[in-house]
Amino acid sequence: MPNSGTRGTVLFVAGLMGVAGVAAAAAASHGADPRLLGGASAMCLAHAPALVALHAGWAHFRTAAIAALLLATGTALFAGDLTARHALSHGLFPMSAPLGGLTMMAGWITVALGTFLPSKAS
Repeated sequence: MPNSGTRGTVLFVAGLMGVAGVAAAAAASHGADPRLLGGASAMCLAHAPALVALHAGWAHFRTAAIAALLLATGTALFAGDLTARHALSHGLFPMSAPLGGLTMMAGWITVALGTFLPSKAS
């Protein structure tokens, strides 16, 4: 199967993202201001299942690899920036959260555009 290494990596990243989402939710419930970690948790827990779905449909979904890359990168940037703001009182780098958000949106657009391309199995 082409990109089998990439496909396996997507499932691995989904698992790490799920763990990070649960950990951030737990940390948010014990902190003084849960907004930043709560947002990071929500993004991780929303996008981890999307990566699992892309992994599952990999052979039939032409844009799965690029969509997974965009969703994972965007989520890491967005959630990483919120977590850094919580822990360090400053973000990863200027505009990292908006860049992450735009990258996630590009990932979802890539998912949608996959509808118009023939499947890999065709």
